[in-house]
Amino acid sequence: MTTTTTTRFVSVVGGAFIGLTALSASAATEMPPLPDVKGDKVQADGDFKIKFSIGTTESGAQYRGLQYFEKIVEQRSDGNIQVDLFPGAQLGDDREATSALQAGTLEMTMPSTSPLVNMFPQFAVFDLPFLFPQPEMADAVLDGEIGQQMLEDASSQGLVAIGWGENGYRQLTNSQQPVEKPEDLDGLKIRTMENDLHLDIWRTLGANPTPMSFAELFTALEQGVVDGQENPWITIESSKFNEVQDYATETNHVYTPFITLVSARFWDRLPEDYQELVRDAATKMGDYQREVSRTLNDQIKQDLKDSGMQITELSPEQVKVFQDTLEPVYEDWRDQIGGELIDDIRGQVQQAQEQE
Repeated sequence: MTTTTTTRFVSVVGGAFIGLTALSASAATEMPPLPDVKGDKVQADGDFKIKFSIGTTESGAQYRGLQYFEKIVEQRSDGNIQVDLFPGAQLGDDREATSALQAGTLEMTMPSTSPLVNMFPQFAVFDLPFLFPQPEMADAVLDGEIGQQMLEDASSQGLVAIGWGENGYRQLTNSQQPVEKPEDLDGLKIRTMENDLHLDIWRTLGANPTPMSFAELFTALEQGVVDGQENPWITIESSKFNEVQDYATETNHVYTPFITLVSARFWDRLPEDYQELVRDAATKMGDYQREVSRTLNDQIKQDLKDSGMQITELSPEQVKVFQDTLEPVYEDWRDQIGGELIDDIRGQVQQAQEQE
């Protein structure tokens, strides 16, 4: 990688393109049909079963991506690999599912990168605020040299990392008041993931960050244990947070990928031809899942407005105030994440912006 001088982002453009969606919200937001499967049949010895667990629900674009993965693998293996899908954290949350992969009791999962930071500190780069002004810039990084190197680095500790997907841009909701500037966050209890960088972001903005499991979040919002939370638009809708949160702000403050992981114990038992099939299916799944989430983003946001949620859309000038306030977070985390990695990503994003 080539180290590039760190540059400050001054605006966030484009919509929030996110990674989960509601099937039943309206006819306009129904899932698109699954693409046809292309490619020859793959023949290898043995029959295999893949239990594939995710934390998000069946109403999400992530689950739709898994359905495409299942279709590809089962058709191209001529049924010799069977895929069973377990959405909604049935087999555990992201951390628990990842641990199950390491133990060899689960074959695949697709967590967001944030819960894996303790295992792979470099993944914290995706938690830095306002890193990717547009989702296509995230694609370029993840699908290019940087992202492939990160997959290789994550193929350790009992795991094999084989592809990327999209959780998407995170947005802020709360039950107290519209948020247009950092001062509006003073004292608000905002639920965050159990992630030190996210805690740093919200403390820097003046909020009172409160880490808790996603499974506990709706009840905590309903009972007023916390005032707000931050997640992609479609997570907000599919989890019905709009029923207990009156206000939202389209901040686009963090873009989070999903990463497709396989148990190394299972992977090592797969014939090489089946390994190639699973890896190819994971790539196609990630591309399709991104497409689904982005296609549905504006529709889901409109659904939330129609449900009565008051959504504040920040101007570029308002966004810059948040960015400038959060710039110290980059310096605080530079050594832990790796300054060269941060510089490489910011440099690649700056080049893409200059070419537009």
